[in-house]
Amino acid sequence: MSNQNSKLKILTNGFLNENPVLRLVLGTCPTLATTTMASNGIGMGLAATFVLLCSNIVISALRKIIPDQVRIPCYITVIAGFVSVVQMLVKAYVPSLDSALGVYLPLIVVNCIILGRAEMFASKNNVVDSALDGIGMGIGFTITLTVMGSIREILGSGTWMSGLDGLLPFLPEGFAIRVIPESIDPFTIMTSAPGGFFVFGILMAAATWLTTPKAKKQKAVEAAEGGNA
Repeated sequence: MSNQNSKLKILTNGFLNENPVLRLVLGTCPTLATTTMASNGIGMGLAATFVLLCSNIVISALRKIIPDQVRIPCYITVIAGFVSVVQMLVKAYVPSLDSALGVYLPLIVVNCIILGRAEMFASKNNVVDSALDGIGMGIGFTITLTVMGSIREILGSGTWMSGLDGLLPFLPEGFAIRVIPESIDPFTIMTSAPGGFFVFGILMAAATWLTTPKAKKQKAVEAAEGGNA
């Protein structure tokens, strides 16, 4: 049972406690750049999850034969191979997503999340644990991008899941859920850089609050009340 709990902890760590974006503050650049729409966040998250999973497995399997002196170039080579596979698949089957993500898709090669997990986890743990870590971190990354993209798209464009038809071909062309009536002007600043940083900060604060033990929260509240007095 303890082994099962350990595996579950590895899998779920990336959801919130060690969320790569909100807690470890990795991958900030693609997070801010690709979350103007929720569908872009989903696409970017799924692509990164695939690369995370595959690279973690390969690096873990080869960890005992990769010389320590050249481990980083080896990790980048492995990651670049899987990124190339993802890029070719996206270009072939989801060209609209490839156009929306632009340069940030091939830049997954140097994404700090993927290289960081290779160095911090996959190179020190077995294949199964490394695969679970890759899946967990990928899911946490995807959830964060989707939530950020949803907030920014709803407030900045008045729609939700616009462009999802590019990911799901069975949806009608131009699919989008209208959340804010067209008669109300959206906050277009939310789809620009300042809006991205604002939402990012709010979500980071929320994640920190949720993962902070109750005792520390109580001390913070008491300290604030003492200062106000």
